[in-house]
Amino acid sequence: MRIGIEKITFYAARSYLPISDLAVARGIELDSLTRQQLIPYEARTVVPAYEDAVTLAVNAGRRLLAPQDLKDVELVVVATESGVDYGKPLSSWVHRFCGLPSQCRSFEVKHMCYGGTAALRVAASVLSAECRPGKKALVISSDLSRPLNRVHTDDEGLAEFMAGGCAVAMLVSAEPEVLELEVDKTGFWTNELSDALRPTSSVEIITGQLSFCSYLDGLEEAYRHYETRVGAIDFSTYFDKHVYHAPFPGMPSVAHRAMLRERGIDDDAAIERSYRDKVAGGNHFGRRLGSAYGASPFVSLLGMLRTSTDLRSGGRMSLYAYGSGCQAEFYSGLLGTDAGDRVRALDLDCHLDERTRLSVEQYETVERTREQMTDCADCDPLQDDPGGVYAERYAGQELLVLQQVRNYRRTYGWA
Repeated sequence: MRIGIEKITFYAARSYLPISDLAVARGIELDSLTRQQLIPYEARTVVPAYEDAVTLAVNAGRRLLAPQDLKDVELVVVATESGVDYGKPLSSWVHRFCGLPSQCRSFEVKHMCYGGTAALRVAASVLSAECRPGKKALVISSDLSRPLNRVHTDDEGLAEFMAGGCAVAMLVSAEPEVLELEVDKTGFWTNELSDALRPTSSVEIITGQLSFCSYLDGLEEAYRHYETRVGAIDFSTYFDKHVYHAPFPGMPSVAHRAMLRERGIDDDAAIERSYRDKVAGGNHFGRRLGSAYGASPFVSLLGMLRTSTDLRSGGRMSLYAYGSGCQAEFYSGLLGTDAGDRVRALDLDCHLDERTRLSVEQYETVERTREQMTDCADCDPLQDDPGGVYAERYAGQELLVLQQVRNYRRTYGWA
């Protein structure tokens, strides 16, 4: 049975902050960011207080689903590390506000930045096992960064430049018009460590160097496991394109270089050419979003499909997912006919172009407001709106927003 991604899109909150503005405000030279491989980030998403992981997920899902899709969805899986409740799953709100049928399984998964891939693999397995013709799964990865004063790192404040958030929505079915998963071609590796933590609803702890090394260890070990399943292959020729989890823009370059050098390719020019031809296109959207967390490989997949002019139907693409804690998976899929044209038709560049630019001061106000609202029993997130973003980008657009919280119960409604 063929199975994979039939449709895919993302939703980004409707405001952003240019990285160059943040660098000036923090007294950091852009050359320093280049050395830290944070360039080519151009901007990072700013999520207002009236958006959260629920609204991001729902707004992504509604961008994806056509009316004819609704009756066929029997499974909703939402991956997040930014949940708004320790018990109630985000998927229940997604099910309601996306108008899905009652005869539908719904649950939430968590494993840091691996969560989106875990959700995809589970959905594909369920659909394959049950073999119900025409039935589909809605898979969403939705996350946002913690407020700036609640992130503790070993990178001298650079995590602020990588922060952001978005949601990617995918329709998984037996009609994989975007990417058919090679379900038996996957390698994985797990190892317990504390390279990143969200120990409370407001605090984030990132041990950057440990996570960096674990990411590369996971890549090599997961790929070795992949080879034990598919047999010996030529890494340079077996795959048309490569998608790597991108916690920051330079990481795919580091990862690809490590993979090639491990396989005996040491020529810098050849490595750079391979990166340019097979990897770099994946940065297209991520450089304007900041961190996408568990959605990152799929944001990179969208970027690759949007920018590549040499795609071929049935071309093999590798995907690498890494989640702190940790879990790594290296797997592959075959491109659908006209996959690039399908993604370009979404006009996701316009979706990002239409956001409102905030000043650093407005961004800091948004972050303080979100911080004050965290774990608050009663709050009204629409009361404060720096930059007038709600009136300009939300009102009348039928986007879901968080209207109020009373005795911890959250009320959502349409803008």
